[in-house]
Amino acid sequence: MNLSDNITTLKGIGEKSAALFHKLNIYTLEDLIRHYPRDYEEYASPVGIRFAERDCIQSLRVTIKKVESIKRVRNLQILNVLAGDSENSIVLTWFNMPYLKNKLRSGEHMIIRGIPFLKNGRLTMEQPELFTEKEYEGKQGQLLPKYALTKGLTSNAIMKAVRQVLDSKVLEKEFLPANIRKEYELAEYNYAVSTIHFPNCMDDLVFARKRLVFDEFFLFILSLRYLKETTEKIKNDFTFSKQNITLNLLEQLPFKLTNAQLRAFEDVKENMNSEYVMNRLIQGDVGSGKTIVAALALCLASENGYQGAMMAPTEVLARQHYEYFVELKEKYQLPIHPILLTGSMTAKEKRTVRERIELGMADIIIGTHTLFQESVIYKNLALVITDEQHRFGVRQREMLMEKGTCPHVLVMSATPIPRTLAIIIYGDLDISVIDELPSNRIPIKNCVVDTSYREKAYQFITKEVYGGHQVYVICPMVEESENMEAENVIDYAKMLQTKLPSDITISYLHGKMKAKEKNDIMERFAANEIQVLVSTTVIEVGVNVPNATVMMVENAECFGLAQLHQLRGRVGRGGNQSYCIFVNGSSKKDTKKRLDILNKSNDGFFISSEDLKLRGPGDLFGFRQSGILEFKIGDIFTDAAILQNASDAASIFSDKEIMKKAEYSELNKKLELYLQNDLNSLSL
Repeated sequence: MNLSDNITTLKGIGEKSAALFHKLNIYTLEDLIRHYPRDYEEYASPVGIRFAERDCIQSLRVTIKKVESIKRVRNLQILNVLAGDSENSIVLTWFNMPYLKNKLRSGEHMIIRGIPFLKNGRLTMEQPELFTEKEYEGKQGQLLPKYALTKGLTSNAIMKAVRQVLDSKVLEKEFLPANIRKEYELAEYNYAVSTIHFPNCMDDLVFARKRLVFDEFFLFILSLRYLKETTEKIKNDFTFSKQNITLNLLEQLPFKLTNAQLRAFEDVKENMNSEYVMNRLIQGDVGSGKTIVAALALCLASENGYQGAMMAPTEVLARQHYEYFVELKEKYQLPIHPILLTGSMTAKEKRTVRERIELGMADIIIGTHTLFQESVIYKNLALVITDEQHRFGVRQREMLMEKGTCPHVLVMSATPIPRTLAIIIYGDLDISVIDELPSNRIPIKNCVVDTSYREKAYQFITKEVYGGHQVYVICPMVEESENMEAENVIDYAKMLQTKLPSDITISYLHGKMKAKEKNDIMERFAANEIQVLVSTTVIEVGVNVPNATVMMVENAECFGLAQLHQLRGRVGRGGNQSYCIFVNGSSKKDTKKRLDILNKSNDGFFISSEDLKLRGPGDLFGFRQSGILEFKIGDIFTDAAILQNASDAASIFSDKEIMKKAEYSELNKKLELYLQNDLNSLSL
């Protein structure tokens, strides 16, 4: 058995089962063992009811007091059982499990496991696991893995498959040098892989995870430094001596650029006129005005007879950028020729656009990933800009670069990463930070509320819509999940139709929709044909609707602070006062403390720094920042200390002469594989 073997070589996995694994991008045995658990079931010592913490999994020792008759509500069979101890009681509810009525007896001692919460003023637990004292003793102290799943595949099935691989003792050679493992107190690789799936205790889990997180960061940083070595010293074949049109545009703008914007533009101009090709990141908070800096850079390229391309993460945003350039051209009589290229265009439209690009009749080309398809040929591409860079892979950026003779590269990101971390993770780029907002931005008013505030929120939403404005409502899930008590997009949109007046148009949006459907909905929302849009975080990046003044985030506790700040950036884009309502569905004090940071500040960099302070080494499976450097197991916020260590270690091996030593042969092999495979898929 080899790690490169197909998943079907395992006992019990045929073609039908393999198709389910494929949905999780698991094709080989190596893919399988690198499908790390997303959480663990911990069977802790049971406690009395009065010690139960609400809204998190608890194991309670109870006595069955009363088993009620089964109630029928629509298609549900509901069984309620009253349980308790010498001091308190709890209502246990099961849905569509009628057989339990005959299994449970008054006076019987049981261990129940589930999430206690208050319902109608009474402590309640729905769908709890049931154990006898003896059954629970057999599980107590265990940490059982819980995996990301797809319909038809259980954690138990994945667990059995992983055990087969680990039991076969298929080992991978250790690639980290012994001195690095010793200095940073890192586990041996095969021990870490085995333990991350089946830890004996929390200490072993933390030790194993530390090694695997270190590996991810270390290989990533080392790869970036190798890339930088091959790109940063490329000779600049372009001249940008003409600047009159661009500088005139700067003077004619109806607003004054902030000092931070001017500094960023000066950095760009200096790079574009330097001896070597530019590789620069402009990092600016939501609403800081990165787009105008990009526009000035593209105008500079056009003025000097070159083409510039700007790649956006969604068609809607690409279209908005294109319309912005058309407006600039008409309003200021600029001699620029913007054009749009997206995947949803007809074959004839694409052919016409490609011809104009190849002939040089278009000099500012706006689009999505279609910009770097083979069929797109540029005449003299001198500048490539990617908007919201963390949505694109490193290789995608390189493919777009290859469309020209080593063009300048400008990357824009609104991801609020503290500068110390940004320097590490954007190691192949120089960084400009836009750290101040334009003076005309009206600060967003924020509030963190519990679920009892919803009715007031709906009244406020109605008032804003009747005032001519629009609203986003964010939910964490597309559909209801058995594993998570949280609001979901589809059901929530239906529920809102019963809460809001019938003349308010409500629609929903999520990532599982087809691209055309998503674009249609976003365009209807942008045109105010939809007043309330219920969405997952798919709208985090992708559209500019100045008319939207309210952002309501359900189950805000399910998101990281940096992501919540990104979501909040969808409102406050017009001249009207905007509001953000964070609905906290948890009663935990730590959760409220986290969310209150958003109440205090609209500064993304401050928020991410404060978020970093609140993260502890035990927060292993907390609030991963969706879309921000999605490593398999590491998180740049939670694991900031490991990221720094990995960066320090990578510095030792950045010199290729050192890497030629025989003792680093395994590290070289691992790095080569990483550059070929992992770096292709990792989004920055």
